[in-house]
Amino acid sequence: MVERLYLKDMYMKEFDATVTKVDGTRAWLDRTAFYPTGGGQPNDTGRLVSGSIEFDVVDVRKDGGDVAHVLRSADGLKAGDAVRGAIDWEKRYAYMKYHTALHIFDGIVVARHANAGFSTGSQIYADRVRIDFDMPELNRELAQEILNQTNMIIDEGRRIIVREVGRDEALRMGNLARTEPGRELIMKLDIVRIVEIEGLDAQMDGGLHVLNSREIGRLDLSAFTSKGSHSKRVELRMAQGSDEIPV
Repeated sequence: MVERLYLKDMYMKEFDATVTKVDGTRAWLDRTAFYPTGGGQPNDTGRLVSGSIEFDVVDVRKDGGDVAHVLRSADGLKAGDAVRGAIDWEKRYAYMKYHTALHIFDGIVVARHANAGFSTGSQIYADRVRIDFDMPELNRELAQEILNQTNMIIDEGRRIIVREVGRDEALRMGNLARTEPGRELIMKLDIVRIVEIEGLDAQMDGGLHVLNSREIGRLDLSAFTSKGSHSKRVELRMAQGSDEIPV
């Protein structure tokens, strides 16, 4: 089974590995820092370098308990080769910031507006994050109010804590999963990975995050769409000139 370096060090930009299998344009490694698509967070892209040959990683997918790296071309790459992996860091870091912003925004809804509705889905992009809600009373003004509270928490420099607990402890904590499939997943896991926004919210999560909320910078409400009496969509983007901590 592959060693998932991205879960141990979310800021890892380069790593060394050995190719375990090549099939067409797909390559498997014994260890990887490339994140595969999942949980609303897109996959990483980047490069694998073997000797003097560079291979572009254009997609990364879960493959059972393994991770498949889809290459533009795998010509010349074979099992047993030593490679140096490099993540397209600017894109990855944007995903991390938007993923954490999503958790803060949703955490405020859960903490302060749970009686009004709940999140039904989300999608993270390199330039924005989209969050959908079943929340009849949500309008642009309320969305802006929640965003103002989100920016306040970002400015406070809250820690983002990632930890693992056993299934029984996770079930005792409650509300770690906000959907029925998520609650069913907890029942199947021996170890549950939790992402906590210090003093606000904790959720079961397998994605990647920044370690301090100030790294996100300020957010703007870029779009609000009412898709019916219940279904609402919010899009957030980094504000121009946002003061963020470089990594």
